[in-house]
Amino acid sequence: MKRAVIMGATSGIGREVALLLLSEGWHVGIAGRREERLKQIQALQPQSIAYEVIDVTREDAPVLLQHLIDKLGGMDLYLHCSGNGRYNPDLDPSLEKEVVRTNVNGFINMTNHAFRYFKEQKGGHLAAVTSVAGRRGIALNALYSSSKRFQMTYLTALAQLSHNGKYGITITDIQPGFVKTDFLHHSYPLMMKTPYVARKIVQGLRKGKRRVVIDWRYRVIVCVWHMIPGWIWERINLQRFVSR
Repeated sequence: MKRAVIMGATSGIGREVALLLLSEGWHVGIAGRREERLKQIQALQPQSIAYEVIDVTREDAPVLLQHLIDKLGGMDLYLHCSGNGRYNPDLDPSLEKEVVRTNVNGFINMTNHAFRYFKEQKGGHLAAVTSVAGRRGIALNALYSSSKRFQMTYLTALAQLSHNGKYGITITDIQPGFVKTDFLHHSYPLMMKTPYVARKIVQGLRKGKRRVVIDWRYRVIVCVWHMIPGWIWERINLQRFVSR
Protein backbone atom coordinates (compact mmCIF):
# COMPACT_ATOMS: atom_id res chain seq x y z
CA MET A 1 0.00 0.00 0.00
CA LYS A 2 1.38 3.40 -1.02
CA ARG A 3 0.90 6.35 1.32
CA ALA A 4 1.25 10.04 0.46
CA VAL A 5 0.99 13.17 2.59
CA ILE A 6 0.04 16.37 0.78
CA MET A 7 0.57 19.68 2.52
CA GLY A 8 -1.70 22.40 1.15
CA ALA A 9 -4.42 20.04 -0.09
CA THR A 10 -7.53 22.11 0.61
CA SER A 11 -7.67 23.57 -2.91
CA GLY A 12 -5.84 24.04 -6.18
CA ILE A 13 -2.92 21.83 -7.16
CA GLY A 14 -2.73 19.96 -3.85
CA ARG A 15 -6.39 18.95 -3.96
CA GLU A 16 -6.21 17.80 -7.57
CA VAL A 17 -3.08 15.71 -6.96
CA ALA A 18 -4.72 14.12 -3.91
CA LEU A 19 -7.73 13.07 -6.00
CA LEU A 20 -5.49 11.62 -8.73
CA LEU A 21 -3.44 9.59 -6.24
CA LEU A 22 -6.63 8.28 -4.65
CA SER A 23 -7.84 7.14 -8.08
CA GLU A 24 -4.58 5.17 -8.42
CA GLY A 25 -5.11 3.35 -5.14
CA TRP A 26 -2.95 5.45 -2.82
CA HIS A 27 -3.87 6.16 0.78
CA VAL A 28 -3.57 9.92 1.22
CA GLY A 29 -3.05 12.19 4.19
CA ILE A 30 -4.23 15.72 3.46
CA ALA A 31 -3.35 18.84 5.42
CA GLY A 32 -4.13 22.54 5.33
CA ARG A 33 -5.63 25.33 7.39
CA ARG A 34 -9.31 25.00 6.36
CA GLU A 35 -10.83 22.06 8.20
CA GLU A 36 -14.18 22.22 6.44
CA ARG A 37 -12.52 21.66 3.06
CA LEU A 38 -10.42 18.83 4.45
CA LYS A 39 -13.57 17.13 5.74
CA GLN A 40 -15.24 17.51 2.33
CA ILE A 41 -12.33 15.77 0.63
CA GLN A 42 -12.17 13.03 3.25
CA ALA A 43 -15.88 12.33 2.77
CA LEU A 44 -15.14 11.25 -0.81
CA GLN A 45 -13.17 8.18 0.34
CA PRO A 46 -13.14 8.02 4.17
CA GLN A 47 -11.38 4.67 4.23
CA SER A 48 -8.44 5.99 2.21
CA ILE A 49 -8.04 9.53 3.53
CA ALA A 50 -6.75 10.93 6.81
CA TYR A 51 -6.52 14.64 7.51
CA GLU A 52 -4.93 17.08 9.92
CA VAL A 53 -5.41 20.83 10.27
CA ILE A 54 -1.93 22.29 9.91
CA ASP A 55 -0.67 25.85 9.58
CA VAL A 56 2.91 25.48 8.31
CA THR A 57 3.92 28.78 9.93
CA ARG A 58 3.18 27.57 13.48
CA GLU A 59 5.80 25.98 15.70
CA ASP A 60 3.65 22.89 16.23
CA ALA A 61 3.37 22.17 12.49
CA PRO A 62 6.03 19.40 12.41
CA VAL A 63 4.39 17.69 15.41
CA LEU A 64 1.02 17.77 13.66
CA LEU A 65 2.62 16.44 10.48
CA GLN A 66 3.87 13.46 12.46
CA HIS A 67 0.36 12.96 13.86
CA LEU A 68 -0.93 12.78 10.29
CA ILE A 69 1.77 10.30 9.28
CA ASP A 70 0.82 8.13 12.24
CA LYS A 71 -2.88 8.29 11.34
CA LEU A 72 -2.01 7.21 7.80
CA GLY A 73 0.14 4.35 9.03
CA GLY A 74 3.32 5.64 7.41
CA MET A 75 4.49 7.82 4.51
CA ASP A 76 6.16 6.99 1.19
CA LEU A 77 5.66 10.38 -0.49
CA TYR A 78 5.60 13.88 0.96
CA LEU A 79 4.33 16.57 -1.43
CA HIS A 80 4.59 20.20 -0.31
CA CYS A 81 2.04 22.41 -2.10
CA SER A 82 1.62 25.04 0.59
CA GLY A 83 2.63 28.51 -0.54
CA ASN A 84 1.95 32.21 -0.39
CA GLY A 85 2.57 34.97 -2.90
CA ARG A 86 0.97 38.28 -3.70
CA TYR A 87 1.12 40.77 -6.52
CA ASN A 88 3.20 43.29 -4.63
CA PRO A 89 5.09 45.81 -6.83
CA ASP A 90 4.80 48.37 -3.99
CA LEU A 91 6.71 46.04 -1.64
CA ASP A 92 4.09 46.20 1.12
CA PRO A 93 6.04 44.97 4.20
CA SER A 94 3.06 43.11 5.70
CA LEU A 95 2.59 41.08 2.50
CA GLU A 96 6.32 40.38 2.28
CA LYS A 97 6.38 39.05 5.85
CA GLU A 98 3.51 36.66 5.08
CA VAL A 99 5.46 35.24 2.14
CA VAL A 100 8.57 34.70 4.28
CA ARG A 101 6.59 32.98 7.03
CA THR A 102 4.98 30.54 4.59
CA ASN A 103 7.48 30.05 1.75
CA VAL A 104 10.66 30.11 3.82
CA ASN A 105 9.99 29.32 7.48
CA GLY A 106 7.00 27.06 6.83
CA PHE A 107 8.76 25.31 3.97
CA ILE A 108 11.75 24.54 6.19
CA ASN A 109 9.52 23.33 9.03
CA MET A 110 7.76 20.74 6.90
CA THR A 111 10.42 19.56 4.45
CA ASN A 112 12.96 19.13 7.26
CA HIS A 113 10.58 16.88 9.18
CA ALA A 114 9.73 14.87 6.07
CA PHE A 115 13.43 14.49 5.22
CA ARG A 116 14.31 13.28 8.73
CA TYR A 117 11.39 10.84 8.65
CA PHE A 118 12.56 9.36 5.34
CA LYS A 119 16.15 9.23 6.60
CA GLU A 120 15.07 7.11 9.57
CA GLN A 121 12.88 5.01 7.27
CA LYS A 122 15.85 4.56 4.89
CA GLY A 123 13.99 5.83 1.85
CA GLY A 124 11.12 7.88 0.54
CA HIS A 125 10.11 10.56 -1.92
CA LEU A 126 10.10 14.24 -0.99
CA ALA A 127 8.61 16.63 -3.54
CA ALA A 128 7.69 20.30 -3.48
CA VAL A 129 5.88 22.68 -5.80
CA THR A 130 8.18 25.65 -6.40
CA SER A 131 7.70 27.77 -9.54
CA VAL A 132 9.37 28.86 -12.77
CA ALA A 133 9.21 32.30 -11.12
CA GLY A 134 12.21 31.20 -9.08
CA ARG A 135 14.38 31.07 -12.20
CA ARG A 136 14.70 34.89 -12.47
CA GLY A 137 13.83 37.81 -10.20
CA ILE A 138 10.36 39.12 -11.07
CA ALA A 139 9.62 42.71 -10.05
CA LEU A 140 5.86 42.26 -9.64
CA ASN A 141 6.40 39.48 -7.09
CA ALA A 142 9.92 40.20 -5.87
CA LEU A 143 9.86 38.21 -2.65
CA TYR A 144 7.71 35.42 -4.07
CA SER A 145 10.17 34.74 -6.90
CA SER A 146 13.07 35.03 -4.45
CA SER A 147 11.44 32.61 -2.01
CA LYS A 148 10.90 30.09 -4.81
CA ARG A 149 14.58 30.37 -5.72
CA PHE A 150 15.36 29.65 -2.09
CA GLN A 151 13.16 26.54 -2.19
CA MET A 152 14.86 25.29 -5.36
CA THR A 153 18.30 25.73 -3.81
CA TYR A 154 17.19 24.08 -0.58
CA LEU A 155 15.88 21.05 -2.46
CA THR A 156 19.20 20.80 -4.30
CA ALA A 157 20.99 20.77 -0.95
CA LEU A 158 18.65 18.05 0.36
CA ALA A 159 19.27 15.95 -2.76
CA GLN A 160 23.02 16.28 -2.20
CA LEU A 161 22.61 15.41 1.47
CA SER A 162 20.60 12.30 0.62
CA HIS A 163 23.10 11.18 -2.02
CA ASN A 164 26.14 11.70 0.18
CA GLY A 165 24.50 9.99 3.14
CA LYS A 166 23.02 7.19 1.00
CA TYR A 167 19.61 7.84 2.57
CA GLY A 168 17.64 6.64 -0.46
CA ILE A 169 15.48 9.78 -0.58
CA THR A 170 14.24 10.91 -4.00
CA ILE A 171 13.89 14.70 -4.27
CA THR A 172 11.59 16.26 -6.88
CA ASP A 173 11.41 19.98 -7.61
CA ILE A 174 8.12 20.75 -9.39
CA GLN A 175 8.21 24.03 -11.28
CA PRO A 176 4.89 24.99 -12.87
CA GLY A 177 4.21 28.17 -14.78
CA PHE A 178 1.13 30.25 -14.05
CA VAL A 179 -1.76 28.09 -12.83
CA LYS A 180 -5.39 29.20 -12.61
CA THR A 181 -6.12 28.81 -8.87
CA ASP A 182 -7.48 30.88 -5.96
CA PHE A 183 -3.85 31.79 -5.38
CA LEU A 184 -3.65 34.16 -8.36
CA HIS A 185 -5.70 37.34 -8.31
CA HIS A 186 -4.52 38.62 -11.70
CA SER A 187 -4.56 37.21 -15.20
CA TYR A 188 -1.22 36.12 -16.63
CA PRO A 189 -0.35 34.76 -20.09
CA LEU A 190 -0.28 30.99 -20.69
CA MET A 191 -2.29 30.19 -17.56
CA MET A 192 -2.89 26.47 -17.07
CA LYS A 193 -5.78 24.65 -15.41
CA THR A 194 -5.17 22.70 -12.19
CA PRO A 195 -6.33 19.24 -13.43
CA TYR A 196 -3.82 19.43 -16.29
CA VAL A 197 -1.00 20.52 -13.97
CA ALA A 198 -1.89 17.81 -11.45
CA ARG A 199 -1.65 15.12 -14.13
CA LYS A 200 1.80 16.37 -15.14
CA ILE A 201 2.90 16.36 -11.51
CA VAL A 202 1.76 12.79 -10.93
CA GLN A 203 3.52 11.69 -14.12
CA GLY A 204 6.75 13.28 -12.92
CA LEU A 205 6.42 11.76 -9.46
CA ARG A 206 5.76 8.34 -10.93
CA LYS A 207 9.02 8.59 -12.90
CA GLY A 208 10.96 9.86 -9.89
CA LYS A 209 12.18 12.89 -11.79
CA ARG A 210 14.55 15.32 -10.09
CA ARG A 211 12.91 18.37 -11.73
CA VAL A 212 9.56 18.77 -13.45
CA VAL A 213 8.89 21.99 -15.39
CA ILE A 214 5.23 22.29 -16.40
CA ASP A 215 4.66 22.45 -19.30
CA TRP A 216 6.66 22.39 -22.55
CA ARG A 217 5.87 26.05 -23.23
CA TYR A 218 7.40 27.05 -19.92
CA ARG A 219 10.43 24.86 -20.58
CA VAL A 220 11.01 26.92 -23.71
CA ILE A 221 10.39 30.17 -21.83
CA VAL A 222 12.84 29.21 -19.08
CA CYS A 223 15.52 28.47 -21.68
CA VAL A 224 14.94 31.86 -23.27
CA TRP A 225 15.02 33.60 -19.87
CA HIS A 226 18.45 32.16 -19.14
CA MET A 227 19.80 33.50 -22.43
CA ILE A 228 18.78 37.07 -21.59
CA PRO A 229 21.66 39.08 -20.09
CA GLY A 230 20.97 40.46 -16.63
CA TRP A 231 21.13 44.11 -17.72
CA ILE A 232 18.44 43.47 -20.35
CA TRP A 233 16.26 41.45 -17.96
CA GLU A 234 16.26 44.33 -15.49
CA ARG A 235 14.84 46.62 -18.17
CA ILE A 236 11.93 44.38 -19.17
CA ASN A 237 8.54 45.73 -18.08
CA LEU A 238 6.55 42.61 -17.12
CA GLN A 239 3.60 44.78 -16.08
CA ARG A 240 2.52 44.84 -19.74
CA PHE A 241 1.71 41.12 -19.61
CA VAL A 242 -0.53 41.27 -16.54
CA SER A 243 -4.22 42.18 -16.50
CA ARG A 244 -6.19 42.85 -13.36
